[in-house]
Amino acid sequence: MNFYKIKDEIRILGLDDGPFNRGDESSLVVGCVFRGGSWLDGVLSTRVSVDGLDSTDKLIDLIQGCRFRDLRIVMIDGLGFAGFNLVDLGRLFSETGLPVIAVTRVKPDFPKIRRALKNLSEPDFRWGLVESAGKPYSVETRSAKKIYVQSAGMEEDQVREVVRLSATRSLLPEPIRCAHLIARGIVLGESRGKA
Repeated sequence: MNFYKIKDEIRILGLDDGPFNRGDESSLVVGCVFRGGSWLDGVLSTRVSVDGLDSTDKLIDLIQGCRFRDLRIVMIDGLGFAGFNLVDLGRLFSETGLPVIAVTRVKPDFPKIRRALKNLSEPDFRWGLVESAGKPYSVETRSAKKIYVQSAGMEEDQVREVVRLSATRSLLPEPIRCAHLIARGIVLGESRGKA
């Protein structure tokens, strides 16, 4: 998808999961609807199974069922929710019609990820989701500080523009930072740690 001009208040849905314990069947996922990196307009939630294969389906259902009809972009905190419940970026884009940007603080360690996937069901399928997400590239959101992104449905220059536009308070874009804080606050009783 190609935007003619990215507006300052472009509607972004940021998604992140809450912490979970070994033995938990599912994990909370919180979505924050933001206008650019300035205004929080709403909060959504769902649950995904720990190390399962349902995150893409659950996110599609959440997005298609929400009342926010003017969403333009989906941002997720990495490819994995609830451990290694990996999102299919291409399918999420094609079924919602919204470009998807996966954001991480550090460059993914692919050999380590591949080794970890061997301990789960359908490791080849999961690894295929990692490969299909494409090679991560860096975006500088603070002076001399960068994050890494993968995307589907959007040109790289526009991904960079949206990430920079929405990273108003920290290294991470506000929609993801806010989703992280809310998810941790709900699960743990208060948010703590880096956001």
